[in-house]
Amino acid sequence: MDYLIHFLGNTGFGMAEYRHLIMIAVGMLFIYLGIARHYEPLLLVPIGFGILMGNIPVFKGFGLGIYEQGSVLNYLYFGVRQGIYPPLIFLGIGAMTDFSYMLAAPRLMLLGAAAQFGIFLTFLSALALGFPGNEAASIGIIGGADGPTAIFLSAKLASHLVGPIAIAAYSYMALVPVIQPPIMYLLTTRKERLIRMKDPRPVSRREKIIFPIVGFLLCCFLAPAALPLLGMLFFGNLLKECMVADRLAATARTALIDIVTILLGITVGASTQADVFLTGKSVGIFALGAASFMVATACGILFAKLMNLFSKDKINPLLGAAGVSAVPDSARVVQLVGNREDPGNYLLMHAMAPNIAGVIGSAIAAGVLWSFMI
Repeated sequence: MDYLIHFLGNTGFGMAEYRHLIMIAVGMLFIYLGIARHYEPLLLVPIGFGILMGNIPVFKGFGLGIYEQGSVLNYLYFGVRQGIYPPLIFLGIGAMTDFSYMLAAPRLMLLGAAAQFGIFLTFLSALALGFPGNEAASIGIIGGADGPTAIFLSAKLASHLVGPIAIAAYSYMALVPVIQPPIMYLLTTRKERLIRMKDPRPVSRREKIIFPIVGFLLCCFLAPAALPLLGMLFFGNLLKECMVADRLAATARTALIDIVTILLGITVGASTQADVFLTGKSVGIFALGAASFMVATACGILFAKLMNLFSKDKINPLLGAAGVSAVPDSARVVQLVGNREDPGNYLLMHAMAPNIAGVIGSAIAAGVLWSFMI
């Protein structure tokens, strides 16, 4: 009987506490949103299952937990902790992204830049609330709605906050169709939402090949700390556009990015152990992250309205919401909202320009914030 009682006390049932149950419920919610509601399933399903894995009560010292040296999960988490996974994901993103929409309408890149104001405003707000500079910078980058960039910067500046920051960033990425439309309706009139954009000009193959090289040099001279992210992004795009390295481009945008996404999702989810994750600081990160994302959306829309004051060729302000780098979900949301007002108004291809610019902009913002901390 003593052995039986000892065994039962050493099971997960015996060691569980209410915090484990809360996090398991969160993991199940993520899985539900991914499967039933189709909110970023490639991200939320691995992260949700990772949360379940990270919140099974285990013995300390047995090499099972993600924070225990020598455990399998700890080895896999090395790619998050050292910022290895995010550049590999950027390589895949570059290999599947068509920059021609952005090249066809360069002025729309300004909307992607404007959306990054939310990052810096949240950075300053976090500083005002008493967060140290490294933590404030890691929290601010959530506003870019770019999970890999948020993970990369927090791994470099505040590795102890990677879990809550990553979960916040991916949560808001998944909830783009829920969060953005109310802001878009609030800040625009129906007349503005009905604005139709001119068809983009054709972009030559030569332009597509030159851009990733010139874009890389300009962006990385501006923000050298963004080199790992932007270097891989532009290199992946060059592989795609040069058309002489199709095998490499195909691998980057399929097998490689899929494998890295699985590892990133599982380990980020597993890093949310209840005793590490459920803290007052985590709640503050979620609140500031939500504010950052909403401010970034609003800044993009308001900047488009500002541009219209000085331009004869009007921009549909809805495009400003695509300035956050949740590719391609925020561009799809722009299309859906615009289509509700006018079923014949096709904004998706135009929204991809600020959307892609937002990816580049958030990486530059991460590099700038990192340079502040050096």
